[in-house]
Amino acid sequence: MNDRVVPAPVRRGDSGENETLEYKRSEVGSVPTDWEVVPFSALFEFRNGVNADKSAYGLGVPFINVLEIITKSHLVRKDVPGRVSLSSDLIASFAVRRGDLIFNRTSETQEEVGLAAVYLDDEPTVFGGFVIRGRSKTPAFDSIYVGYALRAPSIRSQIIARGQGAIRANIGQADLRQVFAPIPRLAEQRAIAAALSDVDRLIGALDRLIAKKRAVKLGAMQQLLTGRTRLPGFGGEWATKIIGEFADCIAGGTPSTAVPAFWGGHVRWMSSGELNQKYVTEVEGRITDLGLKNSSAKMIPPKSVLIGLAGQGRTRGTVAMNLVGLATNQSIAAILPNRHYAAEYLYHNLDSRYDELRALSTGEGGRGGLNLTIIKSLLVPFPKVEEQRAIATVLSDMDAEIAALERRREKTKAIKQGMMQVLLTGRVRLVAPAESEVALEGGA
Repeated sequence: MNDRVVPAPVRRGDSGENETLEYKRSEVGSVPTDWEVVPFSALFEFRNGVNADKSAYGLGVPFINVLEIITKSHLVRKDVPGRVSLSSDLIASFAVRRGDLIFNRTSETQEEVGLAAVYLDDEPTVFGGFVIRGRSKTPAFDSIYVGYALRAPSIRSQIIARGQGAIRANIGQADLRQVFAPIPRLAEQRAIAAALSDVDRLIGALDRLIAKKRAVKLGAMQQLLTGRTRLPGFGGEWATKIIGEFADCIAGGTPSTAVPAFWGGHVRWMSSGELNQKYVTEVEGRITDLGLKNSSAKMIPPKSVLIGLAGQGRTRGTVAMNLVGLATNQSIAAILPNRHYAAEYLYHNLDSRYDELRALSTGEGGRGGLNLTIIKSLLVPFPKVEEQRAIATVLSDMDAEIAALERRREKTKAIKQGMMQVLLTGRVRLVAPAESEVALEGGA
C-alpha cells in the first residue's frame, strides 16, 4: 500500500513556486503520504442503542433516532425532538457525549444506511435501538471535521457495500469496524472543517431567508386572494364562482405501453410526479402523435392550471402551471386558460388550498382521489380579470424571488459537494504537510 504517485502541483509555496505533493495508494485509494489510513476498529468503540417500551416514548430525556442522522451531519440538542423516559442507570449507559458519532443501523435505501452524525452539544441525550454510537478511542479527530469526513465518498462507498438486506438495508458493528478512514493531521482537519462550516453557514442563511420569503408570500396570499387587502386602484365587491362556470377542465391519459410506436416521439407527456416543479417548463416523458391520437391523452395549452388527482404521497392536490404545451397522464386534471379569467390568479388560489383539496378527495378518510366533478365545483373568489392579473403579478414576483434564492442555495450545495470531494481526499490542501501536526497525537 506504499506505492507512490505524483499528482499535478496543488499549491503555491512561500517561494512563489508550485509545490508538488506526493500521494500513496491505500485501502481508500490515493491519499497524501502524510495522511494516516486507519480502520474504524482502531478509532471507535461501538455500542447499539436502547430499546424502550412503547409507553416510555414521548417524555423524558432527548432521544436521537435515525431521522436526525439522515437529516444532519452535525447535531445539537435543538435538532433532537424525540423523548424517552429511562432510569438514571440507562441514561448513563446510553448517553451521547460531545464528539460522539451516531450511525443509523437501518434504512429504506442502501444509500442512506450507516450515515453518521457527530453530536456537538453538552446537554445529555441518549440514542435509540436503530442507532449505533461510535465513541472515539483516540484524539485523532477534530469533532467538527469528522462530521464531514464520515460522509466522504471514500467512506460512504465502504459502508454502503457492507449494508445488507433485501427490503431494508442494515449494518452492524462488525461491518463498521472494517471500514477504513483517511486521517489528515489535526491542523489540516481544522482548516477543512472551517472551510466547510463557512459554506454550511451560507446555506443555513439562505434556508432562513427562503423560509422568511415563503412566510411573507403566505401572508400576502391570505390577504390578496380573499380581498381583505386590495391593491391600489381596485375596489368594488367580488363575485364567487365555481370553476366549471368560467373554465373547461379535462384529464389526461396514458398510451398503451405495449405499443412501441406510441412512445419516444416529440410530444411532451407529463406524469403526476412532475407537478412538484410548480412552473413546468420541461418534462421527461415523450409520446408520438400516434400515441396521442390512440389514447385519452390530450394536448394542453400553456398556462393551464394542473392539479394532481391521485397519489398517496403529496402529489394528490398539488397544483402546478405548465409554461409549455404538453399532454399529461390520467392522474392530472388541467383547467384550460381563456380570456374570462387570469390563469395565474387561479393557480395561486388553488395552490394555497392544498389541504382543502386533499380533504375533498373521494374515498374513506380522503384516501381515494380527486376527480373532474370535484374540481369543477370548487368555489373561487372572483374579482374582475384586471384585478386577478394584478394579484397574480404580485404573487408571481414573490415566487420568482424565492426560486432565485432556491437556485442559489442549490448552487451553494453543489459547491460544498465539490469542496468535500477535493478537501476530504487531499486533492486540494489547505495546510502544507510541514505545517501540520502529527496524526493521532495531540488533542481534538
